Amino acid sequence: MQLDAKIPDGPIAEKWDRHRREMKLVNPANKRKFKVIIVGTGLAGASAAASMAELGYDVEAFTFHDSPRRAHSIAAQGGINAAKNYPNDGDSIWRLFYDTVKGGDFRAREANVHRLAQVSNNIIDQCVAQGVPFAREYGGLLANRSFGGAQVSRTFYARGQTGQQLLLGAYQALSRQIHLGKVTMRTREEMLDVVVSDGRARGIVTRNLVTGEVVSRAADAVVLATGGYSNVFFLSTNAKACNVTATYRAYKRGAGFANPCFTQIHPTGIPPSGDHVSKTTLMSESLRNDGRVWTPTKAGDTRPANQIPEADRDYYLERRYPSFGNLVPRDVASRAAKERCDAGHGVGPGGRGVFLDFRDAIQRVGRDAVAARYGNLFDMYHHITDSNPYETPMVIYPAPHYTMGGLWVDYNLMSSIPGLHVIGEANFSDHGSNRLGASALMQGLADGYFVLPYTIGDFLARAGNSGVAADAACFTEVEAEVNARTATLLAVNGKRSPDSFHAELGRLMWDKCGMSRTREGLEEALRRIPEIRAAFWSDVSIPGSGADLNQTLEKAGRVADFLEFAELMCRDALDREESCGGHFREEYKTEEGEALRRDDDFCFGSVWEYQGDDAPPALNKEHFTFEHVPLSTRSYK
Repeated sequence: MQLDAKIPDGPIAEKWDRHRREMKLVNPANKRKFKVIIVGTGLAGASAAASMAELGYDVEAFTFHDSPRRAHSIAAQGGINAAKNYPNDGDSIWRLFYDTVKGGDFRAREANVHRLAQVSNNIIDQCVAQGVPFAREYGGLLANRSFGGAQVSRTFYARGQTGQQLLLGAYQALSRQIHLGKVTMRTREEMLDVVVSDGRARGIVTRNLVTGEVVSRAADAVVLATGGYSNVFFLSTNAKACNVTATYRAYKRGAGFANPCFTQIHPTGIPPSGDHVSKTTLMSESLRNDGRVWTPTKAGDTRPANQIPEADRDYYLERRYPSFGNLVPRDVASRAAKERCDAGHGVGPGGRGVFLDFRDAIQRVGRDAVAARYGNLFDMYHHITDSNPYETPMVIYPAPHYTMGGLWVDYNLMSSIPGLHVIGEANFSDHGSNRLGASALMQGLADGYFVLPYTIGDFLARAGNSGVAADAACFTEVEAEVNARTATLLAVNGKRSPDSFHAELGRLMWDKCGMSRTREGLEEALRRIPEIRAAFWSDVSIPGSGADLNQTLEKAGRVADFLEFAELMCRDALDREESCGGHFREEYKTEEGEALRRDDDFCFGSVWEYQGDDAPPALNKEHFTFEHVPLSTRSYK
């Protein structure tokens, strides 16, 4: 596999503008001759579909939901970063670039990160013009708050509903194009494979989730905007339908998969109350602006939080990281919580929790002010736990959240398969080994509104029309494979549900490839995953048929892909013999327990290449250079 990142020449601040000047263009009359398929309608997919259609391309958009509005982007709570510097506290494009590279622990491509910082300001202007109701100061200016990994306030927000409001903005832009006939919207249709012929992506094969019909869809370019794969852990902050199928099937067709072991553990999840729980609920990182994290000083202290005096409280983030305090990055905060719980200072069921306390904020600014900032999040916590966070501290614990790994893309957001572009969380390019809070929404909208519309036009101008119809042999062959896989699943006729296998896999992945990893644990996981996979294919139970609505069949297909992908994740984690960001190998840590990078040996992106079901994948490396943010030991002390 040849990895050409296609990074433009010139000073980093000029790369994107220079690249846009040098791109080939498709003239307006010719744009309508090109069809573009976009899979996924979250922030990245919806913004890309609306933007491409506005330009004049023939767009076909796909979601397995009944409406684009149900995409998981709706669940993002805390905010979106941009370098507007409205608070006049020293922010700039350069500082956002610097914080993102450092926050990702120097495992991202500098050029991509700088472009992200550059276009961040355009996103806010775009969304304000759409009517997104960002919070405002008394005088009318847009408000900002702080997030982890930054010492400035650059996060724009709409209470605790930022993702929902941004998605509604993108959805209205998409709806306009649907109404004008420029976007064909395919709901309840799931992509099950990508079609590649003569080294170029030609389209996709989908299954209608209501009728069961398997259909080929041809296009001149394909865009995957299908999100991340954190549900490999079963319990995660992701919606239950989130999965790895689209990107993993693309990987099996030749797209490189980069850094699959880079998964983010969010420090403020609500701890599961038992084995019956099917997902984790997220409490926004924005809460750490005013909430103080602490545990009892004495191990095994089971007194209610309000009965523990100040002298017996350990505000461990403020103690260990005085410069950033409760706003350290997510990976640092998560590991610190785990360390306290492992040492016996945890609270809540099983001692797997820490307190997030708003007592001091309520005393300082008043209950009404705290409610104005976080009211819906407090209500959510109250409904789930029957505990009132205005009166009693929240109990939180780290949970699987975002995934920094994804399909490898070059500077133009194109995968190693020509014509297959990947945007948002589905690609690997911007966040290194740890994403800073409020940067996911930024990347999704940057890719969809301001990057892909340029770069995909350059590809189409150079490559021309695909010239392959949906009834070509390459499509019928992939259709046959999809149907055969479905038939095999239905024929197992076992006794266990797909969810039971998923939960078993998730427990294994959390224990062996979760917040901390060891060689021994990863090798055990690599032995056990094939055993779980073999049991799945001999004992999974899928009632009904593939000829109509069958949600168990949908789950089974996604779990089958997780059972293969989990092995790739563990292989990647085992190969990366260092600790960086969210990837923490116990064998590689400092005397103080912090992550120990090995830049001389691992300053690269691991890009895995599929070699067949019976052969190990090949490892390719994209070596990273840091000319503008010098490699250094990350410190938030």
